[in-house]
Amino acid sequence: MYAYKTGISHIDDQKGGLEAGTNILILAPALSRGEQLGYALTKPLPGEYSVILSTSMRSAELLEFFSGNGINRDFIGIIDTVTKLSTPEITDSMQVKYVASPSDLTGVGIKFSSLMESIFNGDFRGSEEGLFPPPVRFYLDSVTTMLMYRKLEVLYQFLHVLTSKLKKMDGLGIYILNSESFDERTISLMKQLMNVVIEVKSEPHGDFFRIRGIKGASQEWMQFHVSEGTLEVRI
Repeated sequence: MYAYKTGISHIDDQKGGLEAGTNILILAPALSRGEQLGYALTKPLPGEYSVILSTSMRSAELLEFFSGNGINRDFIGIIDTVTKLSTPEITDSMQVKYVASPSDLTGVGIKFSSLMESIFNGDFRGSEEGLFPPPVRFYLDSVTTMLMYRKLEVLYQFLHVLTSKLKKMDGLGIYILNSESFDERTISLMKQLMNVVIEVKSEPHGDFFRIRGIKGASQEWMQFHVSEGTLEVRI
């Protein structure tokens, strides 16, 4: 079975990476580098693809970000829920699918399926022959924003379907939630959908994370930094 490399040595070296079908929840406070951690884990390695559901950044800005960090954006698809608010006439491309608002979960689901179909059929920009099913990393940035538009129970059902699809297609799902904005019930429900939880904390001398849910992996706090889209961990 395919394993997704993370840039975290005690996972990649000791476990071979994350198992296909894993879903990860990043719990990060505001103003930490949790979002950058999510993007670093989503970066496609050779032979992989990434799909990003953006609720806060325009696709044009995201693609510029990837290019500026030396990431091959040809293997990245984006579901953009931001741009149509100000540019309603914009239309889909092979690489970017537009949804009117983060509240349109039906539209998001349709665009997700469209991008995945293109990747699996070999039609996606940059597609090349390789493993099947093709390894796909998915990043939802962010659950926090979507909870501002939809009730918890509704979003839970949507994410239940999404995480199940990624598991069946041997993908890797990454979801980020502001750990300071919601009560314990909300956080607990989100955790139920995940295999792995990464907790992030920000201190004056740096940002740290610890990982829960990987058997045999260290659960100690580790300092991390993201440089040019690459995760650097100090153990």
